[in-house]
Amino acid sequence: MAYINLTTKNFNETLDNNEIVIIDFWAPWCGPCIKFGPIFEKVSEQYPDLIFAKVNTEEQQAIGTHYGVTSIPTIMVVRDGIILLNQAGSMPEEGMHKLIKHIQGINMDEVRAEMEKDEEDDK
Repeated sequence: MAYINLTTKNFNETLDNNEIVIIDFWAPWCGPCIKFGPIFEKVSEQYPDLIFAKVNTEEQQAIGTHYGVTSIPTIMVVRDGIILLNQAGSMPEEGMHKLIKHIQGINMDEVRAEMEKDEEDDK
């Protein structure tokens, strides 16, 4: 198993202490989640330097509610503590690889600068 299970006890710590975290929000009764699970697991084994995690929305409803997960599966990507993606729907294996390459290539200094600019504009 190349992923971890997130709970309310380890969720924030995991996001705070890792550069890139890719999360699969799922439930055991969800057909699309069951189909996506093996893809997520296979891809997770190919990127040992990244953290792949799963949140069972039945057992961890508070996490799903906090992050606005209303449909599953939902993929959330966090880099440097910043949510870069929070998207409902599964993804094919090739799409996961493209997403990871894209996330790895993002200049986070530019993202933080843009966030600061947006905050200033909101004042």
